[in-house]
Amino acid sequence: MRTLPLLACLGLISGTAMAASAPAVFRITCGTHLRVRLGQTLDTRHVHSGAPFLATLDRAVVEDGRVVIPGGTPFEGVVVESKRSGRFRGRAVLEVTLRSFRLNGRTYAVATVPDARVSGSHKGRNLVLIGGGAVTGAGIGAIAGGGAGALIGAGAGAAAGATAEFITGRKHVRLPVETVLVFRLRGPIELRRV
Repeated sequence: MRTLPLLACLGLISGTAMAASAPAVFRITCGTHLRVRLGQTLDTRHVHSGAPFLATLDRAVVEDGRVVIPGGTPFEGVVVESKRSGRFRGRAVLEVTLRSFRLNGRTYAVATVPDARVSGSHKGRNLVLIGGGAVTGAGIGAIAGGGAGALIGAGAGAAAGATAEFITGRKHVRLPVETVLVFRLRGPIELRRV
């Protein structure tokens, strides 16, 4: 209220009464880290972009020596991107961000820098399965039929390795329940103390 400072200035109301009527506001600065634990498993095989997820604050947020968000505070996040890998190439991607938390009966919106995880490359495994199949096939073919058998065996072995890669080829990103993720605030948050 704008009249309170005027009344206090005129001596009609005490400064302590004015302070008691104004709600305390705490500001959490941009760049603050929020360390949370996942409340569920996130896996690129099962979650889709836009899916919500739950987490809890693992470590209290402290500003100016005061706990402003206690540990255990519930957070809600969203899967920004969930992409499966191809069978022979391409990497799985899982990107998540926080969007709100609930404290003292109020919901506060947050904007955080997303956390992105990427699966490993297919390249090494492709070389082992396809190349290893070719070498094994060439060896068997050479024993069975000499030089021509080695060529035929190498082709057959490579085909068998490619088939094995096709069957087992998809890689994925999996974050089990209780995984700790650390997000950085992209903007400040103002909290009202009750």
